[in-house]
Amino acid sequence: MVDVGHAIEFYAEFTRSGATYTPFPDPRSHRIRLADLRSEWVRERLRAVWLDPLALDPARVAARATREVAAHLAEVARSLESAGHSAEVVAGFLTRCLFSMFAEDVGLLPKNAEHGAFVGLLDQYRAQPDVLGRMLHDLWRAMDRGEFAASIAAQVLHFNGKLFKNPDVLPLSPAQIDRLLEAARADWQQVEPAIFGTLLERALDPAERHALGAHYTPRAYVERLVLPTVVEPLRADWADVQAAAMLLAGEGKMDAARAEVRKFHHALCSVRVLDPACGSGNFLYVTLEHLKRLEGEVLNQLDALGDTQGRLEASGLTVDPHQFLGLEINPRAAAIAELVLWIGYLQWHFRTRGGGLPPQPVLKDFRNIECRDAVLACERIDFLLDQRGIPVTRWDGKTMKPHPVTGAPVPDEAARMPIEKYINPRKAEWPEADFVVGNPPFIGNKRMRIALGDGYVEALRGVWQDVPDTADFVMFWWHHAADLTRNSSLRRFGLITTNSLRQTFNRQIVGAQLEAKPPLSLAFAIPDHPWVDSADGADVRIAMTVASASAQAGRLLTVIDETPAEEGEFSVKISECVGKLHADLTTGTSIGDVDRLRANAGLCFQGMNLVGKGFRLSPEEVVALGYDFANLPSEIKLHCNARDMMQGGELCCVIDLYGYNAEQARQKHPALYQWLLDRVKPERDQNNRQAYRDRWWMFGEPRRGLRLAWSGMKRIILTPETSKHRVFSFFDLPFCPDHKLYAICCDDAYVLGVLSSTVHALWALRAGGTLEDRPTWTNTTCFAPYPFPDATPDQQSRIRALAEELDVHRKRVQASTSITLTQMYNVLEALRAGRPVSAKERAIHDAGLVGVLAALHDEIDREVLSAYGWDDLAGTLRSEAGRDQVLARLVALNALRAVQEANGDVHWLRPEYQCASQAVPAAEQGGLDLSEHAAPGALVHAVSRPGRLAWPAELPAQVAAVAGVLAQAAAAQSLDELAAHFSGRGKWRKRLPPIIETLVALGRAREAGPGRYIASAG
Repeated sequence: MVDVGHAIEFYAEFTRSGATYTPFPDPRSHRIRLADLRSEWVRERLRAVWLDPLALDPARVAARATREVAAHLAEVARSLESAGHSAEVVAGFLTRCLFSMFAEDVGLLPKNAEHGAFVGLLDQYRAQPDVLGRMLHDLWRAMDRGEFAASIAAQVLHFNGKLFKNPDVLPLSPAQIDRLLEAARADWQQVEPAIFGTLLERALDPAERHALGAHYTPRAYVERLVLPTVVEPLRADWADVQAAAMLLAGEGKMDAARAEVRKFHHALCSVRVLDPACGSGNFLYVTLEHLKRLEGEVLNQLDALGDTQGRLEASGLTVDPHQFLGLEINPRAAAIAELVLWIGYLQWHFRTRGGGLPPQPVLKDFRNIECRDAVLACERIDFLLDQRGIPVTRWDGKTMKPHPVTGAPVPDEAARMPIEKYINPRKAEWPEADFVVGNPPFIGNKRMRIALGDGYVEALRGVWQDVPDTADFVMFWWHHAADLTRNSSLRRFGLITTNSLRQTFNRQIVGAQLEAKPPLSLAFAIPDHPWVDSADGADVRIAMTVASASAQAGRLLTVIDETPAEEGEFSVKISECVGKLHADLTTGTSIGDVDRLRANAGLCFQGMNLVGKGFRLSPEEVVALGYDFANLPSEIKLHCNARDMMQGGELCCVIDLYGYNAEQARQKHPALYQWLLDRVKPERDQNNRQAYRDRWWMFGEPRRGLRLAWSGMKRIILTPETSKHRVFSFFDLPFCPDHKLYAICCDDAYVLGVLSSTVHALWALRAGGTLEDRPTWTNTTCFAPYPFPDATPDQQSRIRALAEELDVHRKRVQASTSITLTQMYNVLEALRAGRPVSAKERAIHDAGLVGVLAALHDEIDREVLSAYGWDDLAGTLRSEAGRDQVLARLVALNALRAVQEANGDVHWLRPEYQCASQAVPAAEQGGLDLSEHAAPGALVHAVSRPGRLAWPAELPAQVAAVAGVLAQAAAAQSLDELAAHFSGRGKWRKRLPPIIETLVALGRAREAGPGRYIASAG
C-alpha cells in the first residue's frame, strides 16, 4: 500500500488461507517512509517484493534458523549424555535452557547492553561451573515464583507453569558451557514452532538423533488439513457474524452490532481443538496461529465499531494454549508439545503487541497435553505368566544372528521380550472438544504385533470389536472420531492416514460410517498426497479426510503434479471438484455398494504366501540339491512375484511340499526337508501364528481353493496386486504365483481380453484403490462384482483372438529383448497422453513394437464395448465424461446381474467347473434401460433442495441460512422464491431484503437480473 509522497506499507498473507492481510513483518516496522529508502535492506525488501516474494516468507527464514538451533542442541545433548547423564534428565535440563534463551531474546528476561540474563550467566561463570549451576538454579526458581533473582540482581516475571518446577542444573564443563553459548547465540525469535517440535524431539532423543538432518513435515502440508478441518468452518461463522454486524450497524444499532462481534469473540476463545496423537504439537501450533489471526480480525472489527473494550487480552479473554488439547504416549514429545504451544503463543503476542508484556503468570499449567494412550486404557499392565508363574516371552522381532550352517541372518531366539497382559482394558476416552485434527501413527495391520506387542494388539482388538482385525492402526482413531462426530460430540474432524484408506480393509470402516444412522459426511478429501514420516524422515503417501455430521457436498482435491522444493517438500499442483464423496474418496458414480456375483465365484485367488524366503531356489541351487532343472518334480515349481512379472527378474523356483506331513517330507525328499530345516524353520519358530510354527515345511498360505480351481488346467491368468499398469497375462502350469499376484483360474483368452480392456481397467482403478502410488487390484473388489458382457459367440471369438495375439506379442518381445512389461506400458502411456517421448522411450517403442501393443489394445477396447452393447462410448474412454459413463453402466449392469442371479439366472464364466451339472440359461442384456445412467446429468452430484426450513432466531444464523439457500440454488432467486424456503412467525420476511443487500455488499451474492439473486462464484 502506497501513500504517495509519504510512505509505503507492507501487508502479507503467506499462508494463502483466505485470511486478511496483516502488517509485514510486524505492526511496528511495516511502514517505510521515503527517507528510509536510503537503507540497502529497505531497497532489498522492495526488490524481493517484485522479483521473489516467497523469499520474504517468515516461515522459510524461520525454518533455516530452527535447523541451526536443533543442531546446536543435539550436540549439547550428545555431550551431556556421554558424561553419564540419562537422556530424560538431559532433555529436561535443555528444555529449561532453551526456553530461557527464547525468553531473553523476546524480552521476557532482563537484558543489559551486551546480552541477556541467561547468556550473561553462561558467559560470566564459564570458568566456574559450580557457581554457574547455583546461579541458574536461583534464576529458574525465581522465574517459577515471580520474584527477585539474586543471580541477575533483578526482579523477574512470574512464569509458573510446569517448566521451572524442577530448577535442577546439570554439572557442566567449560566445553559444554561453550556449546550452550553457541546454541544461545541463535536468533530464538525466529524459531518456527510448526517444525521446532519435531526437530527438538529428535535432538533430545538418542534413538532419533540420527534423523535430525532428515526431512520434517512441511508446514504447508499441515495447513492443508488444518484449514478445512478447523479454520474454514470458523471463518464461515465469522463471515455470517460480520454480515450481521454490518447490517445492524447500517440500521444504526451499534450496540447490537458490537454485541454480535463480542459474542463471536467469546465463542472463538472457547473453541477446543484436540489432536489425539499430537507428537510434538505441530498440528496444534498451526491451528493456534490461524485462530490468533482470526482473533486479530475480530478485534480489529470491534475497533472499527468503536468498541474501546475490544482488546480483552489483559482480562484473560484471548485465544491461548488452553484451547489446544493433545494426547501423546511419548512423555518427551508431550512435554515438547506444551513448550511449542507456549513459544508460538508468545511469539504471536510480541509480533502483534510489540514490547508489551503478556499477562502473568506468563506460563500457565493448563494440563492441556496429556501423556497417555489415545485408543486403549486399562487398570494396569502385567506380564503374561505360564503355569509355573514365569513370564511368557517372545522374540523381540528385530535381533538376528548368523545361522551356523548357511551364515544367513536368522532370528536370535535368545533375544526375548515378555508378553504383556492388559488388565481390564477399555476404550480410551478423549477430552471434550469441538474439532479433532492430527496425524495418528502409520502402522499397518500386519505390523501391529511387531510394533506394539501381542498383548497390546489383543487388548486393543478385544475392546474395539467394531473395528475389523484387518484395519490399520490409524483406523481406530478414524472410527472413534467418526462416532463422536455422528453423535454431535464433535463438529468436524480431519485426520491423516496412509493412502491405503481406500483399500478394502480400511474402506469398509469409512463406508460403514457414511451409511450409519445418522450418517457421516465427508467434507474434504485428498486421496493421495506426498508426506514425510517424522519418525524416520521417510517419504510416504497419505490421504487426508475431513468429515462432519451435516449432509453436504464435499471437496475432492487431486494432486496432478509434484515439483521437488526445499527440505524434501514437494510443491504440488491440485485440481478440485465438488460432489458427494464416497468411501473410496471419489465423486460421481459410486461402486461401493455393488454385489459380488455368483458368476465369478471360485475362480480368482490370491497367490501363495510363502512366509519364508528359504522356500525359494535358484536354478543352480535346484541342481545342487540333485534335481534336473529341465525335468522338475511336482515338489519344485517355477515361481515369480509381481515385480518379476512386470519388471523381469532372475529365474526362480520354490519348494512346495503341500500335502506332506513332516515325516513324509523327510522320508521322500530329505534334501528339500533339510534345506527348509536350515532356512525356514528358524524364522518360523519365532512366528506369532501357531499354524505357521507347527507346519513350518509348508507355505504359510498354500491356497487350497486355488489348487482345486486350477486342477487339470494348463494355464491361468495372473495380474499383480499393485502395479502402475493393469496387465493380465497367461502363465503355464505347474506354477507357483507369489501372494502379491492374483490368479484367475480361466484358460479362455476371451476372459483375458475382457480383463485387459480399458473398460475393466476403469472399474479396477475405482474399485481397488491405491497402495502408495500404485493402483491395487483385489479379487473381492475388482473381480468378484465385475459384470462381464453377455457377448455373442462371434464377439467372444474376436475378443479371444485379439487377446491371444496380445499375450503372444508381449511374450515375444520379452523373449527377444530385455524390455519389460513396465517399460512397454510406460511408453504406451506416454503415447496416449500425447507427450513427446525421450530417446530412451523411442528405443523401447521401436524395439518393443509398442505401436502394435497400442493397436491391439485399441481393438480389444472396441470389441469389448461392442460386446457390452455400448458402441456409443467408442472413442470416449480417455475422457472424464466417458469414464463416468462406463462406470455408471457397469454399476447398473451389476445390479441387473444380481437380480438375475437371485432368480437363478447366472452367467457362469467357467460353467464346467463352477456348476458342471447345471444348465446355463442365456439372459438378455438388451432389456436393461441404461438411459438414466447414460445421462451426463445423472453423474453430477447435486445437493437436493431442502424442504421449508424454520427461520432461525439469531441474526448470524439467518445470514447463514439465506446464503446457504443461494449457494444450493440452481438458478437465481427472487425474494419471494427465497422466502418460500422458510417458515416462521412474526415479521421475519422483513429481514430478507437487508440480508440480501448485505450479502451483495460483502461480495457473497450478486444480482442476476432485476430483483433476482445468486451466490457469487468462489
